[in-house]
Amino acid sequence: MKVIVDNKIPFIREAIEHIADEVVYAPGNAFTPELVKDADALVIRTRTRCDRALLEGSQVRFIATATIGFDHIDTAYCREAGIQWANAPGCNAPSVAQYLHSALLLLQMKRDKPLTGLTMGIVGVGHVGSLVAEVAGDLGMKILLNDPPREAQEGPGRFHPLHRLAEEADFISLHVPLVREGQYPTFHLADEAFFHSLRRKPVFINTSRGEVADTPALLHALESGEISDAVIDVWENEPDIDRTLLAKAFIGTPHIAGYSADGKANATRMALTA
Repeated sequence: MKVIVDNKIPFIREAIEHIADEVVYAPGNAFTPELVKDADALVIRTRTRCDRALLEGSQVRFIATATIGFDHIDTAYCREAGIQWANAPGCNAPSVAQYLHSALLLLQMKRDKPLTGLTMGIVGVGHVGSLVAEVAGDLGMKILLNDPPREAQEGPGRFHPLHRLAEEADFISLHVPLVREGQYPTFHLADEAFFHSLRRKPVFINTSRGEVADTPALLHALESGEISDAVIDVWENEPDIDRTLLAKAFIGTPHIAGYSADGKANATRMALTA
């Protein structure tokens, strides 16, 4: 079995060479049709766009991405071509939850006001969102959960419509994958209409994907007071982000909320055992 591996994935060399006959390491942005054409599997990160242009005519039959997100994989083409794929859901969830915990405590210091009794609205209640709910609960906050796909499967008991979060939440934190089409799209979920619907001038937090929030709408919401503060770790058009938005955010970080040693080790392990 021949495997092409992103050469920046940590801890992988020690493991993969015991399970593959041939391993080729390459920069994630240097995967080409020529490079992958006779590979059986790819182990990648977000820098490698796996689509028809890269994969057509190759013998690739499996892709493992050492990331939570998978919007860099054209899943429709993979399904058409019979290529299986796997991601690493939850690999860095504790790290993101710790980032949120720190951000909330910094906001508490800034405002000189306890978080107890305030309402946290969480959009997306997967691995990360569930841990964030625990963090907020431990701080004495009320929790409102929004997750339409889970609500469709589990019923409405635990979950609330987005408009209720918009009306009642003092903090709104996004923890959704980037989905551009289908029944539950998240692209520009936080758009102009969303920000206009907010009633309590909440703190807006995004550690999911930059494209989940419409940048001009988010910037206008900050400037107009529709939101009181923003904590932003993910941005549209990374790395060419909107510098004005960065300057106005209470906390602005370069997509590092989940960038931790344990998160990277978990991602590598999950990619190899997929």
